[in-house]
Amino acid sequence: MAFLSIFKRLFLFTFMSILVTISLQQKQPVLNSAELESVYRVLSSINSDIPWRTLFPGDLCSYPPHGVVCGYFADPTTKTVSVHITELSFGYLSDYTPNPPCSSNSTFSPLLFGSFKYLRKLMFYQCFTQTHVSAPPVPTTFGSFLEELVFINNPAFVGPLSGIIRNFTSLRRLVLTGNGVYGNIPDGIGDLVTLEELTLSRNKLGGQVSAGLSKLKKLKVLDLSANAFHGNIPCAVANLTQLLKLDLSLNGFSGKIPESLSNLQVLDFLDLSFNRFGNFGVPLFLAEMPRLKEVYLSGNLLGGEIPEIWEKLGGILRIGFSGMGLVGKIPASMGMHLRNVCYLGLDNNRLQGEVPEEFGFLEFVNELNLENNNLSGRVPFSAKFTAKMEGKLRLKGNPELCVDEKLSHGKSIGSSSRVLKKCNKPDIPNAVIFIAGSNSRLLPSPFHVKLLFWALLVVLV
Repeated sequence: MAFLSIFKRLFLFTFMSILVTISLQQKQPVLNSAELESVYRVLSSINSDIPWRTLFPGDLCSYPPHGVVCGYFADPTTKTVSVHITELSFGYLSDYTPNPPCSSNSTFSPLLFGSFKYLRKLMFYQCFTQTHVSAPPVPTTFGSFLEELVFINNPAFVGPLSGIIRNFTSLRRLVLTGNGVYGNIPDGIGDLVTLEELTLSRNKLGGQVSAGLSKLKKLKVLDLSANAFHGNIPCAVANLTQLLKLDLSLNGFSGKIPESLSNLQVLDFLDLSFNRFGNFGVPLFLAEMPRLKEVYLSGNLLGGEIPEIWEKLGGILRIGFSGMGLVGKIPASMGMHLRNVCYLGLDNNRLQGEVPEEFGFLEFVNELNLENNNLSGRVPFSAKFTAKMEGKLRLKGNPELCVDEKLSHGKSIGSSSRVLKKCNKPDIPNAVIFIAGSNSRLLPSPFHVKLLFWALLVVLV
């Protein structure tokens, strides 16, 4: 048995040695010379001060710079394997992602759209910051493999959005944020049916949002924030039932926030802040979106009172209701049901009444802003509660709100302790006695003592 075991091990070792020898003898595919030359020229267009050919000689797929990725492709017809560039990411992010750094005069090489047929990801981070560049014409042969197109913080990258979007049949992520892209969203956006993320924030886009968005059934992230879109929120948005994040903040949307948004049953992030929505109150349909984690409506004069909609929204972590023209009292139900809330902003409204005592039991809250309202009464928080806020309990701008003496000495309540008045200690009245009779009245206790003394003296005599 021992001999058989040794024989099996020897056979296995010999077999593995043969496989290793065969694999070493087989020639690994290398990047073809034309594609290799295109990579060097693109790298030079990004930063001509770096000697790319000297630092990375030979086959770039064997020892590439960070941000340059190759992939192997098998041809079932010829049964051959070829290697091609599949990812190009430019712009230094951190020591952990040291992509090729861009220079102040980086340019956009036409080779990017003409020489890399198998490209899956193209990213530029803070590359085009001074010299204006625009996307070159996209040939019809490019884009069938492209899955991610990302431009972040490139203010000198200018041009209409229609000049960038093509029939990229495999595109999953289109991220254009902090650039100089302008114009409308073209109807052709609806042809990108594989899209899962569309982020167009912080550009110079405007007009009304294209109804073509309704075709993007796989979309999970829609971020159009910080542009100049206007008009009503189109019904097309409510048809994107797979959305997890919807950010339309910092635009000029107007009218009524559509109730059809309640169709977005898996949405967990909703930001409609700083638009021009009308005085229609806080949307009641929020109560029908139980998966919400964050909701921001600040900067819209919706008016009205804060509705009682919180019973089914216990999973919310952050609420921004600042500067909305809200009136009335703060519902105690917010403190009862929002047990997981971390941030609650109700500042710069016209809220009245006392701060609900239930707020003092919000275990995970780390920022509570009630500034600049008409709140009154005693601040109902314990020293332990205010201590955990680390200065992010903001209460100033409420003239009739007062703070206990024991809280006013600590730093835990932030600057509020220096601007809120101190609560008066309750007055303890002198003891009185009630004498029944036709002339019943309250008598002060000194008179009562004297009366008892003379009555007792008369009895004893």
